[in-house]
Amino acid sequence: MSDALPDTSPESRTRRTIPDQATKTVTAAAGGSWRLGDLTVHRIGFGAMRLTGRAAFTPGAASDRGRSIAVLRRAIELGVNHIDTASFYFSERRSANELINSALAPYPEDLVVVTKVWPGRDPSGEWFWARPEQLRGQVEENLRQLGRDHLDVVNLRVPSSVRDGSIAEHFGALAELREAGLVRHLGVSHVRPAQLAEARTIAPVVCVQNPYGVGASAEQEEVLRACGAAGIAFVPYFAIAGTGRERGAVAAEHEAVHEVARAHGATPAQIRLAWTLRRGPHVLAIPGTGDPAHLEENVAAGAVRLSDAEASRLDAIAR
Repeated sequence: MSDALPDTSPESRTRRTIPDQATKTVTAAAGGSWRLGDLTVHRIGFGAMRLTGRAAFTPGAASDRGRSIAVLRRAIELGVNHIDTASFYFSERRSANELINSALAPYPEDLVVVTKVWPGRDPSGEWFWARPEQLRGQVEENLRQLGRDHLDVVNLRVPSSVRDGSIAEHFGALAELREAGLVRHLGVSHVRPAQLAEARTIAPVVCVQNPYGVGASAEQEEVLRACGAAGIAFVPYFAIAGTGRERGAVAAEHEAVHEVARAHGATPAQIRLAWTLRRGPHVLAIPGTGDPAHLEENVAAGAVRLSDAEASRLDAIAR
């Protein structure tokens, strides 16, 4: 018997098969490419958090292992070569890193796996924030779970309690691991402009992973622009979920998003992704799902082209 939970989230009720895509498969190449340091990736990637269940951090929310593995393999078939994960993405019976390892090892040569450290969870699921000297252990745990001898990119995920503080000590510890060869490139996550600037004085930053989407705040826009000016990849998370965050798209969708979606024969989720990608060639996307149909819809969003008028209408939601 499958232990998968039915997908009854509001997000699932807003997604439908798109008529003009029913007979052709759109690959990740449709969204274009960008760089993470010296690594080239398609701008449509994949977030692994939902592979373990609808809510990776909720007891009992285990996914169907076979379906999660099938989703990962299908992502590769669709040209996805950028996967975002973390060792703390696990539920009672599933680990995102273990699923990635089982599904994809030996890894394709062009696949870039990005993980993150600073937050951690002990085996019981309890959260903690690592001290600088503990970051090596977190990096090594990701290496073991993924079956890698180095990590392509590691993001330092900054806690809310340090949103106005220095990240130099922790980022400096990661820079030492980069020098030691355990990590190829470094990024930062959940940062403010001053923290990005501080990190760049310590070591090269190849990506910034921040919450961002339709209705973004002025500060979020400032970080996006700073990345574009420096040629750094900007990687939004919760681009579809918005304020629903880990729970998924739970809020009522804005009517402007629905109207633009209808004009394109697309879903609101696809329009949100298309708007995000339109914010600049350096903007990537890492939508996550454990559903094969949703995966194909997310990838197909890279082929949606919004008009200037449509984009301006969506821009106005924040205002």
